Amino acid sequence: MKVAVLTISDRSAAGERDDRSGPIISDKVKDQGWTVSKEQVLSDDQADIESWLIDTSDAGDIDLILTTGGTGLAPRDLAPEATLAVIEKHVPGMVEAMRFASLQKTPHAMLSRAVAGIRGATLIVNLPGAPRAAEENLAVILPVLEHAVALLREAPDAEAGHRITPKPRHA
Repeated sequence: MKVAVLTISDRSAAGERDDRSGPIISDKVKDQGWTVSKEQVLSDDQADIESWLIDTSDAGDIDLILTTGGTGLAPRDLAPEATLAVIEKHVPGMVEAMRFASLQKTPHAMLSRAVAGIRGATLIVNLPGAPRAAEENLAVILPVLEHAVALLREAPDAEAGHRITPKPRHA
């Protein structure tokens, strides 16, 4: 699977702070045996984020885009707006699962405005900007990512995981 990681942070883009979340996400992706084909740090500019998401997904060679940062309530947190502007379908279950798991650790999780959706055959998921929160949220969705991408790519056996095998009846 080919993955792109986008860190959205004014301070990291300006060189005022190291990007810690992007590298953590990239390492976790590589631990899965997937390829990180593209990594970028951008400021919290909605037009720039939208353009990057469009260019990256429309190129057709990226299966998954993971963004980190810009999902909170601050005025410059625009990752969800940029993602909503470019996706064609929502995948709300992923963000619901991430928020649910995060709520077990902190009530601040209910402040997340993260979005997950599809553009073409690329899955786009917003993760939090805090390194630990990004890692924890990624761990929640990791078990379904390959299957989600297989469905998007219309892999012949992708639907097989949806069928329940009937239990044998005892005579």
